Amino acid sequence: MALRIRDRVILAGMSLFLMAGCVTVKVSLFEEPAPLEEKAVSGKGRDKILLMDISGIIVEGPRGNSIWSMKSFTRPDRIKEELEKAAKDDRVKALVLRINSPGGTVSGSDVILHEIRTFKKEKGIPVVACLTGVATSGGYYVAQAGDDIVAYPTCITGSIGVLAMKLNIKGLLDKVGVDPEMVKSGEWKDFWSPFKPASPEEKRIMQDITDSFHRSFVEVVARGRNWSPTQVRKIADGRIFTASQALDLGMVDWVGYLDDAIKLAREKAGLEEARVVRYNRPGSHRPTIYSWLPDLEMAGPQFLYLWWPGEF
Repeated sequence: MALRIRDRVILAGMSLFLMAGCVTVKVSLFEEPAPLEEKAVSGKGRDKILLMDISGIIVEGPRGNSIWSMKSFTRPDRIKEELEKAAKDDRVKALVLRINSPGGTVSGSDVILHEIRTFKKEKGIPVVACLTGVATSGGYYVAQAGDDIVAYPTCITGSIGVLAMKLNIKGLLDKVGVDPEMVKSGEWKDFWSPFKPASPEEKRIMQDITDSFHRSFVEVVARGRNWSPTQVRKIADGRIFTASQALDLGMVDWVGYLDDAIKLAREKAGLEEARVVRYNRPGSHRPTIYSWLPDLEMAGPQFLYLWWPGEF
């Protein structure tokens, strides 16, 4: 069947296109996430109070395919991105941290605290931490960025301390007839291996590291609460406290609710009225210096500012 004129033109064009040589097609393997969107959640006026969520387990790695990929985790990359956006907005006059976290990794908690403190210093605005359901260990650690701490009447807080754990699976391997073999370059290269019980020397080394992180935690609380390290050590034995107990001890400044924290932030910023805003982008975050860290949180021993009741 004879080709129609239109078909002949199309074929000729395709031939010329192919004869021209190689064709380069740009394909992006990584979808660029959309920018953060600002959503007003309450209030009115020109000025803004940023409400930032710190909820779930705190980890330092990026969102990926590991167990940390669930939505019930807080990572420095998201916190960093929100702070960068707020830093560019002259209308943001205060920051409220809504904290509902049992804590998490030592590094993740420390990076988030560092970023919020840096933002507060550079922006020169008040920060109020509001502890909601559970704000223990790393959650309380991050709260030290606040000028004031408000706790829900039903809040549980405290648990100032450090965990270092591993699963000793040697007994299980013996039962199923598996005998791991290891070639190592030095005496301590398989330190804290799950394939053997920890030796007394290993426990001593791990205890020294844990004690060092605990001293850092004590120093952070001492700075945040304007206490001496000696005062902090009296309550830094891992105990948890109710909001009223924490108030009596001076661990928090007020017992109230989120609207009380927002009101306090507005007053400290000298604002008669302000919009409370949140940043949101479901499912992803724009890259920051923390976005592309290897997602290997479970690859080795974990030091945790985390409240973990009970035994395995």
